[in-house]
Amino acid sequence: MISLELVVIVGLVIVVCGLLGRRLGVATPVLLLLAGVLLGLVPSLRGVHLPPELMLLVFLPALLYWESLTTSLREIRANLRGIVLTSTLLVVLTAGAVAATAHALGLPWGPAWVLGAAVAPTDATAVGALARLLPRRNVSILRAESLINDGTALVIYGVAVGVTVGEESLTAPHVAWSLILAYGGGVGVGAFVASLGVQARRRIVDPLLSNVVILLIPFTAFLLAELIEASGVLAVVVCGLAMSQIGPRIGRANIRQQTTAFWSLATYLLNAALFVLVGLEAQAAVRNLVSADLLTAVLAVLAVCTVILLVRLAFLVVAAYTIRLVDRRPQQRLRRVSNRSRVVSTVAGFRGAVSLAVALSVPTTLASGQPFPDRDLIIFITAGVVATTLVVQGLLLPAAVRWARLPVDEGVRQERQLAEQVATEEALADLGQVAADLGTEAAAVERVRSEYEERLGLLRARDADTDDPDPAIRLDQQYTELRLSMLARKRDTVLRLRDERRIDDTVLRQIQARLDIEELRLSRGELTEDG
Repeated sequence: MISLELVVIVGLVIVVCGLLGRRLGVATPVLLLLAGVLLGLVPSLRGVHLPPELMLLVFLPALLYWESLTTSLREIRANLRGIVLTSTLLVVLTAGAVAATAHALGLPWGPAWVLGAAVAPTDATAVGALARLLPRRNVSILRAESLINDGTALVIYGVAVGVTVGEESLTAPHVAWSLILAYGGGVGVGAFVASLGVQARRRIVDPLLSNVVILLIPFTAFLLAELIEASGVLAVVVCGLAMSQIGPRIGRANIRQQTTAFWSLATYLLNAALFVLVGLEAQAAVRNLVSADLLTAVLAVLAVCTVILLVRLAFLVVAAYTIRLVDRRPQQRLRRVSNRSRVVSTVAGFRGAVSLAVALSVPTTLASGQPFPDRDLIIFITAGVVATTLVVQGLLLPAAVRWARLPVDEGVRQERQLAEQVATEEALADLGQVAADLGTEAAAVERVRSEYEERLGLLRARDADTDDPDPAIRLDQQYTELRLSMLARKRDTVLRLRDERRIDDTVLRQIQARLDIEELRLSRGELTEDG
């Protein structure tokens, strides 16, 4: 049973590559992709392919939704102009430059534009997996660009395929209407589904049913957008961004815990499996290449990769200096970055599974019944570009970050310190009134007050000792270690009572669940302090 074998093999590959990646200091997606290429050499796995509909209709909505939920809307607003430019104009310029290059190498203009559309957009999942070591602003810009630019690329792809097949004519009104429908329809559908999701989550309090609703949201947004021929990608992104702002106001703690745990595991598995499948498909693309010899195809891959990098770097530099000439506001000057930072953003412009899924979606025949010209070469070049950007640029990114000497991002730590301190101060100030409203006894009030005052003292000490924060941090760490050790003792005792048959397994699970929640709360605070 090849399907069951594939599930087991991919699962083992994910575990092994994850362990090797941590030990070798190599990005896990790079190892996963290389493992997929090697798996393609196994005869029994050569028939395994990445169905484009699986990527575009199953993987993509889930991954884009989680990326949208966990990105920073504040950073998107602050860098909206640059994000819009890179997700629209840069995509068009890249597609055009790649099309011109491919045409110079022998492809007809129609297939050349199809290739350009496939490799033009950066990939949100690849950026999220490989660009984590960048400062928050850089990561937010790259993720936002990758979330939006698929919509532009898919419009170009649809027009190029339609013209090549003979079903459409290339006219300015047609292209303009496609863009308006893709973006306007996508935004509208995303906002509509988000409003429905909010209403459903407010009315459903059962954690399991609420999480089923959350799971349905991205697929509903994508489906409705596709039904009206709008951008399903943009619909999911808009829906995710809207829910990231509204969700925390309406969600419950138990639902959030379950949601975070589920999506973290699901998106990790989907991401990892995608990189393995991309490697398998890249290996298959080599075997299926018939319209050109291998050396010519490899040279085409190198040429396209070079064009992509040069166009991206040139666009980032020219756009930045153009904005400087037009916008001389003081706040704009504060957001300027160096050209070294732009080189890092160029290296971090990874292509991924979306590009390969788009290439695999190219129809096999024209309206006349003739084969689609150079379809195998389009798939080969796209797979080669994806593999090259993930492996070569993925391995070069850490060195590029060190070379660029990017400033250390202290913003998250400082803002977390501010949020914890202000929240604790205001909660402590309202404690008396809240206790009176609830009718809480004095002993319980004093217990809570003591805990909050202790926590506030630690926060203020850490804020005051900016030159030497070690004493406050050390005290906090020792407190956490002691609490974790005491929880371990309590857990051992409860297990012993179960083994002695003095308590039932049901009681064990109930108490262990409460101990686990407390341990997670303490451990998460400790992990956040360590970065």
